[in-house]
Amino acid sequence: MTVNTEIRTIKALVRAPDPLTQSAISGHLGSTAHIEVVSEQRPGPVDVAVVVADRMTVEVTSLLRKIKNNLRVPVVLIPSEIDRSDLFIAVECNVVAVLPRVAATSHRIEEAVQTAAAGGGVLPANLLGELLRQIERMQREVLSPHGLHMSGLTPREIDVLRLMSEGLDTAEIADQMCLSERAVKRVIFGVTQRLNLRNRPHAVAYALRSGVI
Repeated sequence: MTVNTEIRTIKALVRAPDPLTQSAISGHLGSTAHIEVVSEQRPGPVDVAVVVADRMTVEVTSLLRKIKNNLRVPVVLIPSEIDRSDLFIAVECNVVAVLPRVAATSHRIEEAVQTAAAGGGVLPANLLGELLRQIERMQREVLSPHGLHMSGLTPREIDVLRLMSEGLDTAEIADQMCLSERAVKRVIFGVTQRLNLRNRPHAVAYALRSGVI
């Protein structure tokens, strides 16, 4: 049997605040095996965006949101400085890797692009700790008081989806949870409508991806 060992080329878009930085990062990534820099003048498929910025200004945040909405790709952010208060905003904008500019060597940028393209993330230890604390505060102060999980699901919805994933039908779920069949259908309808899910299998898949079942 022949095994395909071909490594896919990562297509990277680079945005920097000055031509020198743009040229330096684009030149290095473009000379790296398995990474191709995509030209803004000739747009094409993009796997990862690399954004260099002094700080998280309104303009930078707007750029990140534009990349998220238009390209839907992970972002490697290389800031001169980033406040802890800005970290959550960056994560909301698909930033999966943060490299402080003083530590952003060519090798680290290359590794961050490869990690982002593979679905991973890179954060300095202090920023990772702050992100975890912010998530914990959100769960404690915003979601839990409203009976919600980080996935956007309530405990009852999670229970229904877990039983669905085990192959139970509406009547069996109702019996297991001491609910009426109509109540179970309302739960499922509420989940699919609120989260824009197509059907029951899609709802179960969402719960699996979210790690709640």
